[in-house]
Formats: sequence, C-alpha cells, structure tokens
Amino acid sequence: MRTLYVKFVVITIGIMILSSILAFFISNTYYQQKLKPYNDQKITKMAQSIVTFADEHPNVNLKEYLENISSIGYQIYLVDNTEEESFFGAPFREKSLSVSVKEQVLDGETYHGILHFPRKTFVTGFFANELKNTIGVPLKHQGNKYALFLRPDIKLLFNEMHFLFAWLLALTIILSIVMVVVSTKYLVKPISKLTIATKSLSRGEFNVALDVTRHDELGELSHNFLQMARKLEQMDDMRKEFISNISHDIQSPLSNIKGYTNLLEDDLLSVEERGHYISIINGEIQRLSTLTKQLLLLASLDRNDNILKKRTFNVGQQIKELVRNYQWQVSENEIMLSYSLPDIEIIGDPSLLNTVWDNLLTNAIKYNKSEGSIEISIEEREKSIMVSFEDTGIGLKDSEIERIFDRFYRVDTSRTHTVEGTGLGLSIVWTIVKMHEGHIYVNSTEKEGTTFSVELPIRC
Repeated sequence: MRTLYVKFVVITIGIMILSSILAFFISNTYYQQKLKPYNDQKITKMAQSIVTFADEHPNVNLKEYLENISSIGYQIYLVDNTEEESFFGAPFREKSLSVSVKEQVLDGETYHGILHFPRKTFVTGFFANELKNTIGVPLKHQGNKYALFLRPDIKLLFNEMHFLFAWLLALTIILSIVMVVVSTKYLVKPISKLTIATKSLSRGEFNVALDVTRHDELGELSHNFLQMARKLEQMDDMRKEFISNISHDIQSPLSNIKGYTNLLEDDLLSVEERGHYISIINGEIQRLSTLTKQLLLLASLDRNDNILKKRTFNVGQQIKELVRNYQWQVSENEIMLSYSLPDIEIIGDPSLLNTVWDNLLTNAIKYNKSEGSIEISIEEREKSIMVSFEDTGIGLKDSEIERIFDRFYRVDTSRTHTVEGTGLGLSIVWTIVKMHEGHIYVNSTEKEGTTFSVELPIRC
C-alpha cells in the first residue's frame, strides 16, 4: 500500500507534468493565432527592405550583399528565371520547394510560407529549417528577375540561448522534484505523528505529544486532536468512575437489605425493632428504585429515542404546582420559600422540564441550612426565559462547580447532614436543558448559597 508521502510526491509531479503539457498546448495555440502572423509580417518587411535596397543600389554586388545579410542571422535562397540557385547562410535542412511557388514569386507575388506552414506544434513551426518555411519576394537587379526566399537563422540567433533554456528547464525540473520530495516530507511528518498518536489512543494510551506550534491547518488539526485525546481520557475516567459508582450504589443498598432481612428472621425481635428494620429496607428499596429510574432516564436521553415531546405549556403554573407538592418538606426543614412565577407559555417537553425543576428544588431543600431560604423566579426576555433557583445553603467550591454536572459526582457531604444522593440529578438536568437548546448557569459562594439559572428559548 502506498504511503501518503509517496502519493503526495507522485501527485505533485504528475500535476507538474500535466500543467507543462497544458502550458505547451496553450502556448502552441497562442503561437498559431498570434505569433505566427506577426513573424510572417516582420520577416516579409525584412525581405521587402532587402529588395528595396537592391533596387535602389543597382551597382551593388547582389551576392556579396546577400552574403552580408545572411551573416547577421538569416538564411537566404535566391533563384532566377533560368533556375540558377544560390544559398546564403546556414544550409536548409529540407530544400524542397515546388516549381509553382518559384514561378509565383518570379511573377511578382509574395510567398507567405511561414504563415501557411503546417499547423503542427509551435516548436516545429518556429524552428523548422525548411525552404518552404520562408518568405518569398520578387527581386529585380541589373535587369534580372529573381525570387528571394528568406527566414531567420534560428541556430545562429539562439545558439547560446537554447543551451541556456535547456539547462534552465532541466534544473527547474530537477530542483522542483527535489523540493517536492523534501517539502512533502515536512508536510506529511505531522500526519505520521498523528497516525502514531491515533494508534496510541486505540490502545488506551491518552498521553500523546504532538506539535501544536504550527500556525496552519495541520497545527490546528494537532491541537484539536490533543483536545479530543483529553476528552477521551476524561470520558474513560468517567466510565471507570461510573462503573465504580454504580457498583457501589447498587451493592450498598443490597447489602443493607440483605443484612436487615437476616435480622428479621430473629423471632425475638420486638414489634418496634421489626418495624424499624422494615422501614430501613423500604428506604433502601426506594433508593434503588430512584437510582434505576434515573439511569433509565439518562440512557433514554443519551440515545435520544424521540423522547422529546414538545408542546405549549405554562411554565409558571408548572413550577407553582411543584412547589405545592414540596410545601410539607419545606416546612419540615424550617425553610422560607418565596417565588415570583408569572404565567409564561413556552414550547418544550413539560414532563422532562418538570424533572429539571424537581431536581433543582430538591437540591435547594436538601443542601440548605436550617431556617434558610429559597427564592424561585422567572424572568421573561426577548426570545427566552430565565428560571432561577436561589438558596442559602452550603454553597459550592470552585472545584465542585467545574464537575457539578458530571455523572455520579457528589459534593462534599461532610458539610451537610443530609442523606447522600445518587449523583445523577444534575447530570439529568444538564442533558434535558441542552436538548431544549438552553443553557444552565451556576453562581455559588461557599457557606453562603447557590443559584442555578436555566435559560430556555421560548420557542425551542
């Protein structure tokens, strides 16, 4: 299997070759359409100037004059009406020229051989050292009629230049290939490192090192890859912590149930003790039931199995109803609860959002202080509402705020005498709010209280 490095080199060189071929044909088209007529006219003017000079100087030696002209870079063929031929300058590679063309020029017409030369490649068209690739003009000198055929001596004019261009082209191609090979290795090296890092991730090794100092797409890719690796490491840690927590949270009540069930087998137990043990067993069963319900809800939210059933409902009335259900618990804990809940209708899933308010209110009660307070409010904005639950409870540390929505994460219970929760409630809250395209904010001061604010679009 070819490596990316080889592929990149081959493709780049292929592009160079293809672009050269395309440039060749484009240049050929330009030569045929523009340069060939221009060259034809230019050489025609040169031939006519030779004829004019010869006509104005009848005493000049024609052959010596043409010999001098050829020495400055022209190939000349001269023929008279007796078919006496003379060549001046470099020899023509191909000397074939039809008699009709010679007679045509002797009769006073101009022969445009360069313009009508076969439309082959421009190299052939420009460098073809053939007699028919010339300009033919009639010439009269000392009473004799001649046909003068002229073309530039390309070899004489560009002898050094064509070597220079040949070297230039060869060096350009060689250096381009070398630079492609070297630069490709520089470009592919970070990708090779990413491949190695990917293999490390597949083995569960998350501590990978990549070059993130580059300020290009590869640098951004490396940066994003490292972020992904950190996220995967966090998820792996959360998975391990999840397994540990769920095992503990299931095993602990099961052990208690088993222990108290064994105690119930004692016939010497009093009615009060038996009732107390049964109450403890029921509490553990309720704890297991709550845990399994929350796990099932989280699983459904994660899969998003069309669980969201949106409709229009009055969120203020919903929270008021919830408050009434918890009034006895609020009174029992000697907590003062106040609220400002105007009638506001939004579009959302009332059942899931009720779970959000239930969890936030339960936490506000559970982690509050004796004779503390809870304030619930709804603020209507332009396109959203802000629902806030503010308590005067134990508050949160900064380190706790960062992880408060992680599954099975629990705050430091040594600061409160309340029963420890499952650690799933706020994770459920966060998931439901995100499903409604909302946001949840936490503002807390340790030992002073916490405010949870949920922002939801009115028409989510």
